[in-house]
Amino acid sequence: MFNINRTEPLRSLPKLAHGFTLLELLVVLFIMILGFSIVGINLSSGVGGAALKVAARDMVSALRYTRGQALMSHQEATMTLDLAENSYTVSDRTQHYFIPKAIALTVVSAQSELSGNGIANIRFYPDGSSTGGRITLEQGAIAWEININWLTGRIKLDASDVSE
Repeated sequence: MFNINRTEPLRSLPKLAHGFTLLELLVVLFIMILGFSIVGINLSSGVGGAALKVAARDMVSALRYTRGQALMSHQEATMTLDLAENSYTVSDRTQHYFIPKAIALTVVSAQSELSGNGIANIRFYPDGSSTGGRITLEQGAIAWEININWLTGRIKLDASDVSE
């Protein structure tokens, strides 16, 4: 039978209760917030580098397309870069492709392909060769170089460090 009136004293809890103090919870939350903020800063700093890499890859793709057009059509094809507008066009297209203004664009090309008003051309010939050159896209301490071999027309994308 069950007795409701117990005369035995209730057992007291041990002196060390199980659980966390408010101070311990605050320390853990502070560490978590600190960790998330570091991750957030790293992610946001990589966005600019990603935009630079995307712009460089798009330009490489346009150069390869231009070379392919010259090979298939058996006619010269040109990619024209406008340094003042940070844009480029491909000879058989009317569309202008723009590069973000935060990215600095420089071109080294044959003297015959440079214009005095910030226009430079990379020309591809029907045999696959080109006028050659180097296009550099730079943002902060990060830069991507696009090298165009004049003999073979080969296009190569390389990362470079501006701080060197």
